[in-house]
Amino acid sequence: MAGGWARDGAVQDQIDASVEDAIKQAQSRLPAGPGLSHCEHCAATIPEGRRLAVPGVRLCVRCQDEQDKEQQFNTGYNRRGSKDSQLR
Repeated sequence: MAGGWARDGAVQDQIDASVEDAIKQAQSRLPAGPGLSHCEHCAATIPEGRRLAVPGVRLCVRCQDEQDKEQQFNTGYNRRGSKDSQLR
């Protein structure tokens, strides 16, 4: 049940749109194209198994882990669970 001037389901539509945007953003960050044989950050050799498992891989496991940790804190989303964090 929506309140005020919003129609029923408007809040859920906004939540769904936020989820779809997050999925599109994550997909846009996925590597594409041919992978590298050496890490572009530290020049370490990327094992063939990793290159086969992750198409377009550009980083070794260690550098990818560091990059993932940095991005974890820069997501831009309020994850405290408040009502405002789900609406845009």
